[in-house]
Amino acid sequence: MDPETPKGVADGEPTDLTVEDVTSTSVTLNWNSPKHIGTSGLAGYIVEYCKEGTQTWVAANKELTTKNVLLIKDLTEGDKLQVRVKAVHGSGGTAIATFPDTIVIKQPIVRPKIRLPRNLRDTYIRKVGQKLNLSIPVHCNAKPSISWSKDDQPLPSDRVNICNSATDTILFIRKLERKDSGKYKLVAQVDTAVDEAVIGIQVVEKPGPPQNLKLASVWGSNVTLEWQPPRDDGNAEISGYTIQKSDKKTGEWFTVMEKSRATTYTISNLVMGNHYNFRVFSENLCGLSETAALCKDTVYVPKMGRAYNPPVYKEKDFTEPPKFTQPPVDKTATVGYTTKLFCSVRGNPRPKIIWLKNKALIDENPKFRILTNEGICTLEIRKPGTFDGGVYTCKAVNALGEAAVDCKLDVKAVSVAQ
Repeated sequence: MDPETPKGVADGEPTDLTVEDVTSTSVTLNWNSPKHIGTSGLAGYIVEYCKEGTQTWVAANKELTTKNVLLIKDLTEGDKLQVRVKAVHGSGGTAIATFPDTIVIKQPIVRPKIRLPRNLRDTYIRKVGQKLNLSIPVHCNAKPSISWSKDDQPLPSDRVNICNSATDTILFIRKLERKDSGKYKLVAQVDTAVDEAVIGIQVVEKPGPPQNLKLASVWGSNVTLEWQPPRDDGNAEISGYTIQKSDKKTGEWFTVMEKSRATTYTISNLVMGNHYNFRVFSENLCGLSETAALCKDTVYVPKMGRAYNPPVYKEKDFTEPPKFTQPPVDKTATVGYTTKLFCSVRGNPRPKIIWLKNKALIDENPKFRILTNEGICTLEIRKPGTFDGGVYTCKAVNALGEAAVDCKLDVKAVSVAQ
């Protein structure tokens, strides 16, 4: 007899019997070995189940199993079972552990998952009068309960149609209005498992015209207009204003500026002796406003009685000799890794840039690449070796003089750890 087993103690039953997994056709049981095993040892286990409404216990394994886990297969979804495990000892005796609860055979509920399309993750913008047809997949192993709300309020059933299935939900509005803008919340629920998503919908239309368009000032052949933003922006940001003028002689409107962001604009080069009218349209992502703000005042550009003699200004001399505003710095590079030297220079006329290595001219050597852009001088050294180290000089030359700057390049080999 096991020295740890007291005399007279019966062979024990399995311990800690638990249900590890349940599907629509199977149950997986798990248990631990008995605390007391006699001298005859443990032969194995038999797992049995009994369907609700019957008194018959059915063996799930035809032969004894020595494992502490067993899968009961070929069950019918909806069955309610009692299960037990018999420990069969070598002496022929048995001890039974019965699972205390009834097990219902059904597929476990997986938390529903709303697969929000990429175009709905940001605010979804539509125009007034368009239809809205959103099809959103909902993944779950059971048909979820679907609910929609807008700004935490129920959706109006007279305008919004919802169609749900086991795999998706569809939100449909035949003709959008501005009041349909808002935050739409979608909730999918199966039992206590819930997933939700919020979709921002913005319904926009063309804006109204600007307000209070007026002449701010008139001088010579120039006119400055001022106005205020429209009262109605069409539920979208105003992207700009379009300014037009009309000569009374022709009556035709000509655009002088599009997408002006400011609420003031100066129109120049008006023809002397003509009368002008002005108007301004506002614009958002739907386009120009249906109507424009019309300036109440007509502008007359008078003819000048005498010739204008413009003053003579002495031209400034912008020429200068080359001057380096930023010299190259000393640098350490690694063998085989392309490196670059930089400096900046100014001068007028534009100076010619020359690079030298150890006072020797770098010409058309394919190892070097020389670039100059807006005064930034670059020398690219492709896959340098240790022999490419040295003193590099950048020289700038124009008709007024020259300038040069130096830097030192040290090329080191990669050390390999032993």
